[in-house]
This record gives sequence, C-alpha cells and structure tokens, in this order.
Amino acid sequence: MTWLYVALGAAVGAPVRYLLGGLLDGRLPRGTMLANWVGSFLLGWLSGLGLAGSPMALLGTGFCGALSTFSSFMVQAHERGPRLGSWTVALTVGPALLLCFAGFALGA
Repeated sequence: MTWLYVALGAAVGAPVRYLLGGLLDGRLPRGTMLANWVGSFLLGWLSGLGLAGSPMALLGTGFCGALSTFSSFMVQAHERGPRLGSWTVALTVGPALLLCFAGFALGA
C-alpha cells in the first residue's frame, strides 16, 4: 500500500515542478531551482519532525521526490553548456543543502 502513497504524492509534486518551470525558467532554470530548494527544505523539515511510514511516503518520497527532481536539473544544466551549467549546479546544490539543514533544524 505504500506505493500508492508515493504515487499520490508524486501526482501532486510533479505538476507543481512542471508549472514552476514553465513560469520561471529562462536563461537559468529558476523554476527548477525553486522547486529543488522548496523540496529540499520540506524534506529536511519532515525528517526533523520524525515523520515516518505512510505520511513520509506521501509527503517525503512522493511529493518532495517528484517536486525536487535530479533529472530535470541535470538536463537543464547540461543544455546550458559549461559556464551557465556550472552556475546552475552551484546555485541549485549549495542552497538546497543549506535549506535542507534549515528545515531539519526547524523540525527538530
């Protein structure tokens, strides 16, 4: 039954990421960056709260997993070439890690 919670969460997270990308992506993939930042913060917060089982499957694995996507992020970094691609990686990974730590601290 856990797979159903993951699928339901992903069914919400993926369209949110898609809409953010459509609205905000430009020279830099700002929509995808924002989705990754928000997903990282939320996942840190949920982990800090000690969420487990079905709620974590729905919100953590499903929603946050589909919202913050590695595949879109890497394709967009590659498409922008070495210079902008490097900026895309740096501006996504660094803040996402900090936001994950902040979310965890807030939830703990």
